[in-house]
Amino acid sequence: MRLCLLLLLGLCGADPAAAALGLSLRGDWKIRNGNRTLELPGEVPGCVHTALYQQKLIQDPYYRFNDLNYRWISMDNWTYSKEFQILFDVSKWQKVNLIFEGVDTVAEVLLNNVSIGKTNNMFKRYSFDVTHVVRALNFIELHFQSPVFYAAQQSRAHTCYQVPPNCPPSVQKGECHVNFIRKEQCSFSWDWGPSFPTQGIWEDVRIEAYNICHLNYFTFSPLYDNCAQQWNLEIESSFDVVSSEPVSGQVIVEIPELQTQQTYGIELQPGERIVKHFVKINKNVTVETWWPHGHGNQTGYNMKILYKLNKDVNIKKSAKVYFRTVELIQEPIEKSPGLSFYFKINGFPIFLKGSNWIPADAFQERVTSDLLSLLLQSAVDANMNALRVWGGGIYERDKFYELCDELGIMIWQDFMFACALYPTDRDFVDSVKTEVAYQVRRLKSHPSIIVWSGNNENEAALMMNWYSIDAVDLPTYKKDYVELYVKNIREIVLEGDKTRPFITSSPTNGDESIAEGWLSSYPYDNHFGDVHFYDYLSDCWDWKIFPKARFASEYGYQSWPSFTTLEKVSSREDWSYESRFSYHRQHHENGNSEMLYQAGLHFKLPQSTDPLRAFKDTIYLTQVMQAQCVKTETEFYRRSRSEIVNGEGHTMGALYWQLTDIWQAPSWASLEYGGRWKMLHYFARHFFAPLLPVGFEDKDMFFIYGVSDLHSDHNMTLTVRVHAWSSLEPLCSQSTQPFVMKAGEAVLLYQEPVSQLLSRCGHCTRQSCVVSFYLSTDSKRLSSANYHFLSSLKAAVGLQKAHITAIISQQNDTFVFDLETSAVAPFVWLDVGSIPGRFSDNGFLMTEKTRTIIFYPWSRTSKSELEQSFHVTSLTDIY
Repeated sequence: MRLCLLLLLGLCGADPAAAALGLSLRGDWKIRNGNRTLELPGEVPGCVHTALYQQKLIQDPYYRFNDLNYRWISMDNWTYSKEFQILFDVSKWQKVNLIFEGVDTVAEVLLNNVSIGKTNNMFKRYSFDVTHVVRALNFIELHFQSPVFYAAQQSRAHTCYQVPPNCPPSVQKGECHVNFIRKEQCSFSWDWGPSFPTQGIWEDVRIEAYNICHLNYFTFSPLYDNCAQQWNLEIESSFDVVSSEPVSGQVIVEIPELQTQQTYGIELQPGERIVKHFVKINKNVTVETWWPHGHGNQTGYNMKILYKLNKDVNIKKSAKVYFRTVELIQEPIEKSPGLSFYFKINGFPIFLKGSNWIPADAFQERVTSDLLSLLLQSAVDANMNALRVWGGGIYERDKFYELCDELGIMIWQDFMFACALYPTDRDFVDSVKTEVAYQVRRLKSHPSIIVWSGNNENEAALMMNWYSIDAVDLPTYKKDYVELYVKNIREIVLEGDKTRPFITSSPTNGDESIAEGWLSSYPYDNHFGDVHFYDYLSDCWDWKIFPKARFASEYGYQSWPSFTTLEKVSSREDWSYESRFSYHRQHHENGNSEMLYQAGLHFKLPQSTDPLRAFKDTIYLTQVMQAQCVKTETEFYRRSRSEIVNGEGHTMGALYWQLTDIWQAPSWASLEYGGRWKMLHYFARHFFAPLLPVGFEDKDMFFIYGVSDLHSDHNMTLTVRVHAWSSLEPLCSQSTQPFVMKAGEAVLLYQEPVSQLLSRCGHCTRQSCVVSFYLSTDSKRLSSANYHFLSSLKAAVGLQKAHITAIISQQNDTFVFDLETSAVAPFVWLDVGSIPGRFSDNGFLMTEKTRTIIFYPWSRTSKSELEQSFHVTSLTDIY
């Protein structure tokens, strides 16, 4: 048995009887099933699935069809138990609590065979008073109830009316009634993920013992006073005073770098008490603000707080404080009906560039700090400044938000409700209220979080009648919606956090939805709020299919992950696009055929007669298609930021669906399970660049826009080149006169009829040539070269099979790949197999004979390992 004695709150030489002590109960526990036929050791934090896997009682849950084979695990009622010894005299402590930071999900907690409480919400912190139950030697048990059966019971008990949807689509192979349990919604399945309804203790658990007075929590909010032009800090502290007499003393707040130190008197009456203090930051010191990535530094300041109370109780805390303001601007736009929808950080309008975050694993104990760091750094490396934490997953752990603070990633934070209607009976709402209050309190000090959103797609689900609700019943569901998201969640957020905006849903029409009674008749209106957009049948190369919206918070296309990633969870018989495994892994209706249809619009489909080669080529082509589709759509949104066309435009956000994968399967993600970059992620590094030239056609006229996210104007030149597919030498190159690229704008830089462009460049045809362009100043490139295809590549004339070689050399901790090609090569894909790392660029159009690419390894490797693993593919290799 592993025991860990922690000193939670130091007492600076005080009588030990006045101390607060803690005992961590992390580590080794025992787990047994409902009929006691199976008992095994398990780790906490952890869940039953991973315990069974670690004991080799099951295979990898992600292997082949194991999501179906192991359904029995979530159907059983499991018990967690542990014996533990307390190494201090419990009789000398006035209060002893048992704290669970996260229980998944429905359980009865017993200590020494005494029932001390129940849990039914994965997203709440539970604190149980065990003062009169705890002993020197203790036995704790958690009797879990199957989340699947619990959800079904709750649904059956809701007899007055149905709360749809009852079950997910059959293609998802999931479980029913997830909207009746406050648990990670996607754990019952989603269209990109498996059904693994876990049971376990997924966060920290500990014993806390204290006398006199205990600090339950402290949190804070930086506020800017426009009138006084001064920063202030509102600090909220919660105490449990177990002394029979009041406890008084001082609170000393110190931020040395800001030359700020203030002392406050405090008197606490017995019982639970909340105290607020208002700290004025020294006006004579310049406060450096927190900025999103690409817009400035992420400056933070170390704050120390000492609660110096009588009876020799001294409590020390420290935290990182960041200062920034956030505004959601919804105001009229000239020459356009509706309202704007964009964010200002520190008074500066910011175009949000990024993606949507789903849980990185179905089993949260496998999501390490290193993995979070890798995934979030990959977002920043792709020039992202924002992620939306999607409402069907979890409120992420503290480390996630700390990393986002440090990296400058803005977070659009959904509350955990997604794609469903929800009950509003008292027990459910009371549980949600506690959940929301806790999460707001836990997270509000993070500058990275810039907006709270009530749910994912539930306004649209209700008002677009996804669930075929009879018109006569609609008022009931509208009332439930307002009850849950407005009268409860919104009120709790507004009371707990005054530093960032709240919207009821995503997508939403924002203020227009409010004006219509919180539910807009058409939540996808391009003139208001944010939109979600998916269309797999229209041609994604045609930018006119995309909504010219104020803010695009979800959009995307699927692709398959690499064969290297799939190989780990499949067998040889699975390695075909038409295999049973291939269809099993696809949880989106008709997803596999939709990918091939979209790819077939512009590319020849793989033609190899070797099944494995055809499978690998098809995987490659789906990644090409996905990358090119999302590139076209994202560039459309970015160039729409400064213009109004037919009343639509001023787009100020592009968050594609989705960043991460939860397992190895086809999905919309740009990072595969484990963090490997798909082609889309390399493309994102370019289409989210701070300076970007965007080319497109309209009525046989070729246009190039310049897009800038910079804070200042810059002089630059645009260079336009035309290459024949058959030659590595450009046919022509033309540069504009120098111009000023305005800060924070998207402007037209160049236009020319396509026929004129082709005729002056060696009499090209659309099929025989490709256009590339870049921004520079004094012959120094300021942007990557972008390109525009004048025809589908399946109609390209002159494309030759490219023979591409690489000479690899080591340069400090990185490796240099000096590439040479025999011909123009579209979508050049460099692959080093299972060696973890990323390239400086990939999936690129190679129009020059040589190119140098850097490989950044994520673990130790060698030149010889890279040489043995290296493989390169370009488009003509799959024909």
